Amino acid sequence: MIVDVRERLETHPFVPFTIHTADGREYRVPTPDHAHVYPNRSRVSIYGEDGREFIVPSLLISGVAVDSEQSTNQ
Repeated sequence: MIVDVRERLETHPFVPFTIHTADGREYRVPTPDHAHVYPNRSRVSIYGEDGREFIVPSLLISGVAVDSEQSTNQ
């Protein structure tokens, strides 16, 4: 799944997406500046609109979903 996150961050043009975790949480990534994959691919930092940072271990990422309204508008 970490490869999927990295690919989504590098897609041009960028399409917002949501990272889903095994514990049921969801983290929206509205721009490429809102997330960062660690060089060793062990985790992802996700920056919320409110300025908070969430660090998610790669083993907890259960899925990556393209935001539906963005994908239908392209």
